This record gives sequence, C-alpha cells and structure tokens, in this order.
Amino acid sequence: MKRFLTALVSCAALSTLASAPAFAADANKSLKMAYDADPVTLDIHEQLSGGTLQLSHMVFDPLIRWTKDLEFEPRLAKSWERVDDNTMRFTLREGVKFHSGNTLTTEDVKFTYERLKKSQDFKAIFKPFTELRVIDDTTFELVTAEPYPLVLNAATYIFPMDKAFYTGKDDNGDDKAAISKQGSTFASRNQSGTGPFKVTSRQQGVKVEFERFDGYWDKESPGNVGKITLTPIKENNTRVSALLSGGVDFIAPVPPTDLDRIKRDPKTDLVTMSGTRIILLDLNQKRVEAFKDARVRQAVAYAVNQEGIAAKIMKGFATPAAQLSPEGYQGHVDSLKPRFDVEKAKKLMKEAGYEDGFTVTMMTPNNRYVNDDKIAQAVAAMLSRINIKVDLKTLPKAQYWPEFDARAADIMMIGWHADTEDSANFYEFLTMCPNADTGAGQYNAGNYCNPELDALVEKANVETDLDKRAEMLQQVEQALYDDAAFVPLHWQDLAWASKKTVKIEPILNVMNFPYMGDLVIED
Repeated sequence: MKRFLTALVSCAALSTLASAPAFAADANKSLKMAYDADPVTLDIHEQLSGGTLQLSHMVFDPLIRWTKDLEFEPRLAKSWERVDDNTMRFTLREGVKFHSGNTLTTEDVKFTYERLKKSQDFKAIFKPFTELRVIDDTTFELVTAEPYPLVLNAATYIFPMDKAFYTGKDDNGDDKAAISKQGSTFASRNQSGTGPFKVTSRQQGVKVEFERFDGYWDKESPGNVGKITLTPIKENNTRVSALLSGGVDFIAPVPPTDLDRIKRDPKTDLVTMSGTRIILLDLNQKRVEAFKDARVRQAVAYAVNQEGIAAKIMKGFATPAAQLSPEGYQGHVDSLKPRFDVEKAKKLMKEAGYEDGFTVTMMTPNNRYVNDDKIAQAVAAMLSRINIKVDLKTLPKAQYWPEFDARAADIMMIGWHADTEDSANFYEFLTMCPNADTGAGQYNAGNYCNPELDALVEKANVETDLDKRAEMLQQVEQALYDDAAFVPLHWQDLAWASKKTVKIEPILNVMNFPYMGDLVIED
C-alpha cells in the first residue's frame, strides 16, 4: 500500500518559554538534525501541513496518535468509548503539565477544539462535530450531528493548547488566541504545550533549538535526547553532505539521487517507505477561460508524462498517479492509469478550438516537495508540445504559500496527504467547491466545482457500511478522472537518514511525523 510524506516544520519568533529545563538523568544526548526548511510559525493551527504536525508532535501532544500499523494508541487521552451513534467519550490522563506549569484539563481541550473550528485550514476536518461537551476536569465528549466513521481519525489532530497561556491580550493589546496567516500573532511567536520538547531559541532561516521538558508526562518513553538543534538546509546535496561529513546526525528528506550514496556509507543508516502524498497540478478555471473546457483539462492530463517524471526526475522513488487515492484507500479505482498520449492531447486541443494554444503562468515551490522545481520545468516542456506556453516561476516554500493562498498563477502545484488516512479527505480539501465559511476546497487552487460530487462525498461521510462507502468514494474518484479536475503526477515516497548511533527507524511512520520524544541515541 502506498503512503505519504510531508516535510516542513513551522517558523516565527522566539518562545517565551526559553528557560533551560533540568534534564532527566537519562535524557542527556544532543541531536543535530537538518530538514529542507525551518519552521514558519509556532501556531499549530495556522497551517495544515506535515511540517506543522511534525512540530506539533515535538512541542505538543495529541489526544491519540497513529502507530506504525495505522492503529490508534492513547496519548493525552488514556481511554475512549462510544456512548451512542453520535457521541464518543474520552478520559484524560491526570497530572499532565504544560510547559508553563499549568495542569491540563478538559477546559484546555475545549479551548483547542473551538480554535480548530475557527482555523481556515483545520475547520473542514472538524466540520462533522457539533460540540465538545465537558463532563468534568478529565472527561469530555466529542459529539457529531450524524453518525461519523472518522471520529478517532480527527482526534489525532487535537493537540491540547494551554488555555490560560493563550488567553488574554499580548503586549500589543492583541488577542493571544488569534490565528492569522498574514501577520505575526502571539501564538505564532510563543508556545506552551505538553510535549517532550520546548522551543528555546529561533533564528529564521538559521536554526531552531529545542530542549527537553523536564516535566514531560510520559515517563515510559525510551527517549534519551535532551537537546535538538534543527538547521534548515534547502540544497539536497548540501544536506546529504552534512550528514556524511558528521555535521548533522539526522536528515530529511533524502533526495532520490542520493539514496545509493548514503547506502554505501558504513556510518549511516537509510530508512525508506512508500508514501501516499499525492503531488498534483491545479488548473485555475477562474483565471483561464480555456481551463473551463474539460477537453482542454484532459489535453493537459494527456500531455503530462507521469511515468517519465517518476523514472527520470524521481529516479524511481515515486509512483505515477492517475487519481488522488493510493492503493489501499477506499476510493482507489484499480482501472485508472496514467494517460500519457501527446497525439490524443493535440486532438482534444483542436476539438476545443485551441489548436494554436495559449500562454499561462505557472508557479510552484522549489524546496517543498522532492524535485518540485525540476518537475515543474519538465511539465512546462511537455505542455509546449501542445502549444501551451508556460511562464514558470518557482519560489522557496515560505514565499510560495502566500502566493498559493492568493491563487496567484494559472497553474499551481500542491502536495497532499489524506489527513484522516481516508479518501474523502482528498476531496474535501482539493476538489470540493471552495467555501471559506466551511473550509471545503481550502486547497482547491483550480477552483474546480462539481456540487453533485460534493454531495456524494458528504453522503459517504455519514455512511458506516464500509462497502457502500467505498463504492461512493470510487464513484467520486472516477468522475474526477473523467472530468480532469486536476493533473495528478505521483505519490511521493519517503526517505530519512541518520548516523548509525541515532536509531530513527522506531520513531518513523508513513505520516512522516517522527516521534522525536521517543528517539534513542546509542553511545
């Protein structure tokens, strides 16, 4: 089964919790790690991304989390039970402390839930929920309007925030609980979580330092790392060289071109997994009249050689895609295959009245996905064969996301992992008619809209018969393919590398949220 990746962490200013903790006796190891980018914010509700969730698992803790086998294991919630078709009851661990010293209660969970419901990026995940009902200090219930099959999936996104810490006004008189993608907020600069690490210093684009929280609740964790220094190294070769030379201890992602190089080094370990992160291109129908014609969108899909990209640019470290749902997901349709056929593409362009082509702008990141800029260049060359001239611009991740949010180009790249490990999540964020009030279509940069398909997704989301639900989701996937709602490229595979003494394999998973609190470094 193919699964997913993400690799961004978030960035902003310095945490107010920078006082160095007294390490536990067995947490005395230091780790130097390098990702391809540093954090863009400390506000874990500002952006729904793998990087945000990586940071969340370091500094905060979820109610429950995924295991390697995609099962659920208790974290801040020690148990749960279904009360009725619409209600799930959770019980919190007692005595859990935030970095501020405050004690975790259900009021913190309720505060977090209400904040998630306001977040542009997260509120679609919590749309099925009508209430978080507090029973007492350690007991609460998640209530849905209708039977919902993914309550526990959603609970993995609830990382309780310190209500007292994030309530009130900051020094500028602004609401500490505010969420904003456009400006600096208290939550984007400060943190108080229950997680294994605290952010002690941050220099944008230079490094982020974490130190272990001496009041961390999980005394059973095998982790012995007391300090982590995260250095962003955008260039793939430089990042790999830093590991091989001993400059850092752990890197991610590992580019496909360097897999063999790391395998040959006797001092390093390489861990790889197949992924479910789909990389795709959106064709903006509001900006380009031609993209409103399904034949033109189909022509673009026929002009793009997914298998060539996977083989030549990704060096085989990707799976060519013709749909959103990877194999093993309920919506996956086995018969859908990449449809590369330049002559067919030219014929469709002619039928649509665009034989002579047209010019479009295209914008992609150049450090967010593996080989993203090279993929963009290849696609631009492919489209030129059907007379679509592409004005391509690539940007660093931090600069790209505001442009993506503004839908600033005719063609834009997005990568997505199904946040609930379910096909419907793809549709909710990537293909539903954009709706700022509900959060639906939040990352639908093509402005594709098919209300009938949206209704079918909504119906599937309250269907607890898995066979019936799969049939509905497969209908959606087939229709999106027929309509060329987007241009799928591939599912991106995963790779991490470390010194042999840094035992990363046990903390890695297909979600690419390394559980750094459990990391063990051997002498």
